[in-house]
Amino acid sequence: MRVNEQVKSTTVRLIKEDGEQVGVISIEEALRIADDAGNDLVEVSPNADPPVCRIMNYGKYRYELTKKAKDARKKRHIIHIKEIKMRPEISIHDFDFKVRHAAEFLEHKDKVKFTLIFRGREILHKDHGKVVLLKVIEKLKDLSVIETDIHSEGRNLSMLLAPK
Repeated sequence: MRVNEQVKSTTVRLIKEDGEQVGVISIEEALRIADDAGNDLVEVSPNADPPVCRIMNYGKYRYELTKKAKDARKKRHIIHIKEIKMRPEISIHDFDFKVRHAAEFLEHKDKVKFTLIFRGREILHKDHGKVVLLKVIEKLKDLSVIETDIHSEGRNLSMLLAPK
């Protein structure tokens, strides 16, 4: 943003600090009016013909912009994808432990990718792996929605759950 003497145009459309439109005037007169008011002349819309300038306290305006940007950064939530790896012959305790962790991830609004890894000849029994992933879906149906259904990725079966 251009301020005061940085404004290049010879004529500008001026808006006072209370929002009143003065009209198209010369840059010298606009600078004089801004100086009399004890504020800065700020070019708001440089692409307009003539450019639109507003009389305001530029330091306060920049402070408000940075404050708004900081608040926006605080309020946003970055969605992470957490991956949980399992085997088709997983024990009941390990299965419950991993499902509890997935539930925590979903409560924190993170997506969870379940990967079932087959080793050796286990790949011949993909139906065992699908049963395990279907149990996961059944346990987490209250907290999640299926984003990517069960599909094969080489020697793995995987699916992606998103928080409700």
